[in-house]
Amino acid sequence: MKGIIGRKVGMTQIFLENGDAIPVTVIQAGPCYVTQIRTPERDGYRAVQLGFEELSSKRNGSSRLNKPAQGHLRRVGVPDLRVLREFRLRDGEGADLEEGKTITVDVFATGDHVDVVGTSKGRGFAGTVKRHNFNRQPKTHGQSDRERAPGSIGASAAPSHVFKGTRMSGHMGDDRVTIKNLEVMVIDPEHNMLAVRGSVPGAKGGLLLIKESRKSRK
Repeated sequence: MKGIIGRKVGMTQIFLENGDAIPVTVIQAGPCYVTQIRTPERDGYRAVQLGFEELSSKRNGSSRLNKPAQGHLRRVGVPDLRVLREFRLRDGEGADLEEGKTITVDVFATGDHVDVVGTSKGRGFAGTVKRHNFNRQPKTHGQSDRERAPGSIGASAAPSHVFKGTRMSGHMGDDRVTIKNLEVMVIDPEHNMLAVRGSVPGAKGGLLLIKESRKSRK
């Protein structure tokens, strides 16, 4: 099973042997712990739950996790962890996994292709020009405040209502985004770092899920 949890460090560039500069995103990935294995017989589906980021500091000598979370993690003998995420498994995957096992970046190799899942940057409330790339209205012929207005959002007599899903102004960003088929350019197991070609969703420090690509790269 090729999957790990990490946080975005930032972007930089590396140079290939022919001199080309390639933009890459550096990710601090793992180490992660296998905290639970879900089976079709017991849970109805096949998945593995990974934990990430140890909670080293404690308040008043007690853990910052609630009692159910503490019991869940101590059952498999792993430290207190901040993040828990599940990775779905296909048939035949995860046969070598067992609860308490440590997952590091060396599950990937240079040249692998991965899907990266993250949360995009939140942009607050935005109009339709910025949010949906609408065209502006004409600047002339008497209009004074309609330049960036969306225009009509529905019909009049029939059907006399606004259809669900109509593109309008609203909250922009802060969505779950998946970037597919990014090439792994650098692996550094010593520092738990990897670099993928191109950009990934979210701001610096954002949580990322790195998984083996489900679709073959053309």
